[in-house]
Amino acid sequence: MFKKFAWLEWKSFLRSASFGKSLGLKILMAFLALYFSGMFLLLGISLFPLINNIYPEEDPLKVVNSFALAYFTFELIFRFMLQTLPVMDIKPLMVLPIKRKKVVNFVLFKSLYSFYNFLPILWIVPFGLYCLVKENYSSSGMWGWIIGMYAVTLCMNFLNFIIKKRFTDNLKALIPIVGAGVIIALLDYLGIFDITAYFGKLLDYLVLKPYLALVPVMFVIALYWWNFQNLRDKFYLDADLKGKNKSASTQEFGWTRKFGSLAPFLQQDLKLIWRNKRPKTTIYLSLMFLAYGLIFYPNETYQGMPTFFVFAGIFITGIFMINFGQFVPSWDASYYQMIMAQNIPMRQYLASKMGLITFSVIALAILSTPYVYFGWNILFLNLACALYNIGVNVPILLYAGSFNKKRIDLDKSPFMNYQGTGASQWLVGIPLIFIPIFLFWITNKYINYDAAIVILAVLGVIGLILRPNLLTFLTHRYRSRKYVMIQGFKQKGE
Repeated sequence: MFKKFAWLEWKSFLRSASFGKSLGLKILMAFLALYFSGMFLLLGISLFPLINNIYPEEDPLKVVNSFALAYFTFELIFRFMLQTLPVMDIKPLMVLPIKRKKVVNFVLFKSLYSFYNFLPILWIVPFGLYCLVKENYSSSGMWGWIIGMYAVTLCMNFLNFIIKKRFTDNLKALIPIVGAGVIIALLDYLGIFDITAYFGKLLDYLVLKPYLALVPVMFVIALYWWNFQNLRDKFYLDADLKGKNKSASTQEFGWTRKFGSLAPFLQQDLKLIWRNKRPKTTIYLSLMFLAYGLIFYPNETYQGMPTFFVFAGIFITGIFMINFGQFVPSWDASYYQMIMAQNIPMRQYLASKMGLITFSVIALAILSTPYVYFGWNILFLNLACALYNIGVNVPILLYAGSFNKKRIDLDKSPFMNYQGTGASQWLVGIPLIFIPIFLFWITNKYINYDAAIVILAVLGVIGLILRPNLLTFLTHRYRSRKYVMIQGFKQKGE
């Protein structure tokens, strides 16, 4: 039965509606997989001599064990952000005489072949063999350590599934767990409760008593069983038919009427953001990225490299612009055809998008003013970056949006949701980020810091002056792409 399921998965892959369109992306991902595989293998080979050079008096194995908890924590976060859950179209199978447990087992075993489970082997095994040869550990002890370490990695694999199933649709429920993790990390940092040392000592016992490797293996089996029970209990045709009762949002945003002819479009965009998970996430990310400057501004390393401040300024004041603007008009994909069939001026439609994004940049620039604590030069740079975003980057983003023809399903979870993402989303980052950085760098190098700030601000003001002309150009561009985008938004194949 497993062989038949694998054959069905292969057929589904080849006959997918987007197989031809995404083949190039799959080839690129294959090259990236080879690159990261090489990097992890190189890490596994060079880790032992590297630790010997940095900690000549320490046992490399114990050093690795002391950092193991931090590594596994990072791996879990990395998996939560990037690893997608294994899926299978089970509806056609439900009416066939196939046992539920076989389908569920196939889905879970499918996850074991994930690339994220393959990478750790490339550094764990070479490092373990190095220790076996160089440190004269017993072969049974080192194989116990290798098996135990890889079993913990598989625990991260199945634990990630549980976390995603339970918390991606209810982020508030994740707050206590994150808070507990932060408290434990703080206690460890302050030396009150050194959990990393205790975890490292537990791993040290795997070498002394290899049979203890059965403990993490038992944890893998327990987490596997937990996932099995969760999936099997939902293996019914009517499992998701009963809808959840939710109070309807009646927010009308009446204050937008002050904007005249743009009011209906602004109301539509604000309701879209307010009522849907993925666009609402852009608001949360914008508020989180306000703290992005704390990485650069107080750090002595970057004081002699002010171009990094431009990078931070563009992101702090323009993170909503980037996250929301790059998917215009894909946000409206489900009803874009209806909008184009109405007597709605394209210029007003684009002007409303431009106005909303401009307002977000102004709001974030105001909220970032406390960075004046690190100096007036930082505040003026942030304001210059905000002007540049409004005058230059907003029109660039809307122009890039004319290439969008992939729909976005607003009902889907925002985490690791790449719907609507195409080549234009990757390419637009070049002018958005690197052009202002280059202009600032060359002006700062050959003139001075103040002149570099003025250049960014002046370009932003010029963009604002030319906005009516740019809006006319964008209107013609969107009209010429009207039917291409409508046809693209009709496609629902992943």
